[in-house]
Amino acid sequence: MFEEDIEGSKAYAEALRKINLLTTKETEEICRGLDMVKKEWKTGDFEIKTGDEDIHTANERRLKEIIGEPATKLHVGRSRNDQVATDMKLWLLSNTKLLDEGIRHLIRKMVFRASQEIDIIMPGYTHLQRAQPVRWSHFLLSHAWSLKNDNDKLGTFRKATSVMPLGSGALAGNPFSIDRISLANSLKFEEITPNSMQAVSDRDFIAEFLFWASMVGIHLSRLAEDLILFSSKEFGFINLSDAYSTGSSLMPQKRNPDSLELIRGIGGSLFGECCSFVLVLKSLPSTYNKDLQSDKEAMFKAFDKLKSLLDVAIGTVETLKVNEDKCRLALSLEMLATDVAYYLVRKGVPFREAHHLAGQVVSESEKKKVNLSDLTLGELKLISEHFEHDIEKVWNYENSIEQYQATGGTAKSSVEKQIEKLQIFLQEDVALDSK
Repeated sequence: MFEEDIEGSKAYAEALRKINLLTTKETEEICRGLDMVKKEWKTGDFEIKTGDEDIHTANERRLKEIIGEPATKLHVGRSRNDQVATDMKLWLLSNTKLLDEGIRHLIRKMVFRASQEIDIIMPGYTHLQRAQPVRWSHFLLSHAWSLKNDNDKLGTFRKATSVMPLGSGALAGNPFSIDRISLANSLKFEEITPNSMQAVSDRDFIAEFLFWASMVGIHLSRLAEDLILFSSKEFGFINLSDAYSTGSSLMPQKRNPDSLELIRGIGGSLFGECCSFVLVLKSLPSTYNKDLQSDKEAMFKAFDKLKSLLDVAIGTVETLKVNEDKCRLALSLEMLATDVAYYLVRKGVPFREAHHLAGQVVSESEKKKVNLSDLTLGELKLISEHFEHDIEKVWNYENSIEQYQATGGTAKSSVEKQIEKLQIFLQEDVALDSK
């Protein structure tokens, strides 16, 4: 967090100048020296020494080596307690933009595929059992919408995090009446913390980030699980590219979905980071305690893991191949049993009765060992007089899919509306980039 620590220190130096605790010349020297320190960090020339307890003392020590005595005035009224909380918030506000971009990129890949492959039909599943016909695009967008919700929650998190703790001191506040609002504005925070004791001990924003990251990891894991199943020989709906799968070390006929399995495995570990850190917070007394030092490890680990998961998911989704014929062949007429019930409802039969009658139709087809469509009209009329010749229209997968035209359904018009809404979302100015 060297960059965030340096930018916070430069802003704090200017706040001290405004209340005459630093002269203009001293402030300029401090800012110039801090810029030199930043350059050393970026070029890899910064030398960490034995007495450097943390990023704050390391930067201040090096600043003194560069500019001398004025460096010793910078820390007046400030504590590492409010400094580290500020640095972490600045780091998160800056780096979560990369996660926002990753989520948007993955959604963009899904939306593109959905628009290009909108006519591919496949089974939809509940309880991992074939349930009803759906569009492949509808399936893809189901995952895209989960990620879109994650993206929205990231925006909410960022707003809640944009509250500056700097100026809280160790716990009692700042005794020199610095202008905290002006200081917050210079660091692009939206608000300032109202209570200094709460400010230095607050790590809710870390816990919230970890939980948010856990949920994204869970959503990516569920996507991975679906694609793992669909890539198996038993399904055969998709093939993964060689870049995101590997050959077996023993069985040459196999290609393993390693990229997706890593997403699934690492995605679960994100919740481990969240759980362990929340338990650190559970029994802490007021204000700052050294236990909180574990916040950075959890934050950095979760960020790195999630960033890598998004990168792999983007590549996997972009390069996989859909086997349209296999998807189509997996459809079976018993998946239209619900459509039989809907047919009867449209004939005026109450749904509960229609559902029961549709069950009898299924039972009759199983008894005779024929497809639903092979039952004669006469056999159907023995079950219900409401069956007519137009029952033939039910035995069509496209007709089945196209009846779900209500918002959120799998009909082509409904899927096209989903695509349009997500495209609007993706085309909007990325608000995070302007903050």
